[in-house]
Amino acid sequence: MRPDWLFVDGSSLIFRAFYGVPQTVVAPDGRLVNAVRGFLDTLARLIYARRPNLLSVASDEDWRPQWRVDLIPSYKSHRVAEPVPDPLEPQFPLIHELLAAVGVDFVGVPDYEAEDVIATWTARAVGMRIEVVSGDRDLFALVSDQIKVLYPERKGLAEVDDAELQRRYGVPGALYGDFAVLRGDPSDGLPGLPGVGPKTAAELVKRHGGVRGLIDSGRYSEAQRDYLERALLAVLPVRDAPVELPPGRRDAYPANPETASELGRRYGVSSSVDRLVGALQSKR
Repeated sequence: MRPDWLFVDGSSLIFRAFYGVPQTVVAPDGRLVNAVRGFLDTLARLIYARRPNLLSVASDEDWRPQWRVDLIPSYKSHRVAEPVPDPLEPQFPLIHELLAAVGVDFVGVPDYEAEDVIATWTARAVGMRIEVVSGDRDLFALVSDQIKVLYPERKGLAEVDDAELQRRYGVPGALYGDFAVLRGDPSDGLPGLPGVGPKTAAELVKRHGGVRGLIDSGRYSEAQRDYLERALLAVLPVRDAPVELPPGRRDAYPANPETASELGRRYGVSSSVDRLVGALQSKR
């Protein structure tokens, strides 16, 4: 069944495009556009495959929000050691330009990550069937009867629903964030609790109904309870960020035909723009 909404973690897919498309793809003026082409082509393929009624792309306006670092100093510390690659940074504004001309909403919020934007959108799209495309496992916490995550893997997109989370981790989506806090997650810079592996973490959160129940159980030291409190706030995607649901569709695509055509020629991605427009037109 086609989803009502397809929410795309733009930053996640743009990074994958940058590393997945050769850095020989350049615009007529010589600037690198491999991530631009790869992202537009990926978005077109997603639309053809999933056929959503509505579509929006979320942006990381802050790669490592200070309020999360204040809670967990090691939070995504790899993003300091490995910042956005210099050849990729200039491509983000080009993607923003092109999506605006085509008519695809690309939305970010200062001080928040793309995961928070998507989580807030899902909270506002009550009762709708939602698919989320992201390589960020934090978004597994959103999985429910109405929401699934399409997670990029070597063999393609894995459809992660509650049954798949139970198979992989032994917990439902509602408890995935609690599970990650206990087990730890190197990709988030989360240390976890000493001696708590995946199996124990799953058993604990199910037995106690989540981290809050564990804290109330009195089985951990004050320092451990403090970590659990802070980690849970840092890890769970924010569902009340200051962002509204975007329109998600246009009366016609591209929204600005002349600009879309001119930008496609300028950046040497006309065929990718055409594919994206064709996909958007086909889903109506």
